[in-house]
Amino acid sequence: MQIFPRELNLLPLALGALAAVGGGVATGIVWYYFSPYNLQVGYAPEQPVPYSHRLHVGELGMDCRYCHANVERSAEAMIPPTQTCMGCHAVVHPESARLAPVRESMETDRSVEWVRVHKLPDHAYFDHSAHLAVGVGCVSCHGRIDQMEVVVQDQPLSMGWCLDCHRNPGPNLRPTDQITNMEWEPDENWLSQTEEHAAGVNPPQHCSGCHR
Repeated sequence: MQIFPRELNLLPLALGALAAVGGGVATGIVWYYFSPYNLQVGYAPEQPVPYSHRLHVGELGMDCRYCHANVERSAEAMIPPTQTCMGCHAVVHPESARLAPVRESMETDRSVEWVRVHKLPDHAYFDHSAHLAVGVGCVSCHGRIDQMEVVVQDQPLSMGWCLDCHRNPGPNLRPTDQITNMEWEPDENWLSQTEEHAAGVNPPQHCSGCHR
C-alpha cells in the first residue's frame, strides 16, 4: 500500500525551482539595495551649492585643474577649497543666494560639505596622477563633465570595468597635453601610434596593482 501520494514526487523539483527563483530574487535585492549608491551609474547626489560644470567648464572653458589642482601630482583629485571659489565670486555674483554656503564657509573657516560622487571602496587603490601621466583623459572615467548641469556617475568603476581598460588601454589614451580636453578626438596620426604608446604603458593586471 502506497503511503505518500504520487504528487510528492514533484516536491524536490518544486523546492529546487523555488530555491533558484528565491536565490535570484534575493541576489537582485542585495545587489540593488545594499550596493553603495556611489558605485551605481547615474548616481547624482544633491550638493549644498548648485555648481554647474556645464556652465563653468563647457561655457566658460575652465580647465579641470583650476579647481582640482593636485590631480596631476596626487592620488586624489582634491575638492577645491572655498578660497578657489571666492577667487572669482568675490567679484562675480558676490550676493547670489545660491552662493550663501560659500560665503558662510569663507566667514567661518568651515569647509562646504560637498557630497562626493566618485568614491571607490576602501579596499581598492586608485592614483589619479599615474593615470594622467600616461594619457588617460578625465572623460574616460567621468564622462562629458562639460555637459553636466549636475555631476552624474558616468561609468561603473567596477573591478571588471577597470580590468577591461588595463587589458586594452589604447582606446582610453591620448596625448598628455589633452587629458582635460573633453572634446578631443583621435586623428589618424594618433591612431597610428596608439598601439606603440599602449605597449609602453603596461598597466598592472595582478591583484596587488589595485589592492595594496
